[in-house]
Amino acid sequence: MGLPESARLLADLVAVPSPTRHEADAARMLADRLPRFGWSGSHLDGAGSVVAERGTGDKELVLLSHIDTVPGGPEVIINEQVIQGRGSVDAKGPCCAMAVAGGAVPVPNGWRITFIAAVGEEIDSKGARFRMPLHSPEACVIGEPTGSDGVAISYRGRILFDIKGEDEGAHRSGSPGPLTDSVMAASSIIDITRNMGKGWSVAIMEMEGHEAGKRSATITMDLRTPLGADQEELELMIRETAAAFGVRSEIIEYVPPYGVHKSDPVIRAFRNAIRDCGETPRVLAKQGTCDFNVLSPWGCHMGAYGPGNSIYDHSSNEQIPVSEYLKGIEVLKLALPRIMASI
Repeated sequence: MGLPESARLLADLVAVPSPTRHEADAARMLADRLPRFGWSGSHLDGAGSVVAERGTGDKELVLLSHIDTVPGGPEVIINEQVIQGRGSVDAKGPCCAMAVAGGAVPVPNGWRITFIAAVGEEIDSKGARFRMPLHSPEACVIGEPTGSDGVAISYRGRILFDIKGEDEGAHRSGSPGPLTDSVMAASSIIDITRNMGKGWSVAIMEMEGHEAGKRSATITMDLRTPLGADQEELELMIRETAAAFGVRSEIIEYVPPYGVHKSDPVIRAFRNAIRDCGETPRVLAKQGTCDFNVLSPWGCHMGAYGPGNSIYDHSSNEQIPVSEYLKGIEVLKLALPRIMASI
């Protein structure tokens, strides 16, 4: 029987590797394919993201997912039951589901729909940041894996920072030095975060140290923050903890936590669409950080939705059942017109 064209789009996109900073081949393939699904003006923007449009109205609905992936991943396996490969869940599955559904739904008078397959989400949200000043949407749907029966109302924020130290060199027996001091400072921040309660977590991303006469160390850490977190207080904690061990901190990036109410028109549209597809909707508070947070300054109605089980994100067996992907498309086809009708 073979895959339907909507699923073949995802299968073909998964087959083209697109780790962050190397999305061009996959982006060109998707841009070339979008007109088959009802989109016009399909092109790559100045950041390399795929952009396509439908309608000419003043009110804009933005559908934004990301085309980049983390490196690695399992062997690409495609059959009538499952699509396996890096990005099948995070987030080429949600991205392609948006492309198919958004190209099929009617666009009411006064509205336009913009589809964006953004680059760089897995590192610095380069694509979303490039688009931010170019839009003032009434509503936005972020394509991330929530499961076809789930819709996300919030994502945690994060502080990405370095712990750094160096000296001119000394004997380790008398002076443990910046390598040890940086590890001790990082350990203390981990202990502090563990005692901050539900919704807080921290992880070490990278570690580098050298001793060749002079000694140096850098530890990059990722601290995830729940709604209500205070940026200034957290940066002060990091700075003072580092200083207590004789090293310093450097903030690389702060992304605030963000959430909407479950009665937001976008969330309500998805909850009703999921019910109409025969499922009980799940309203999710996600533990990660994504373009949902980055685009929060738009201040528009917002939610995150996409087929796929996030347990497979970044995993060695990342995969999505074809039936799950197709269910996600059907939910989107029901939800998107309701969003535009309710705003």
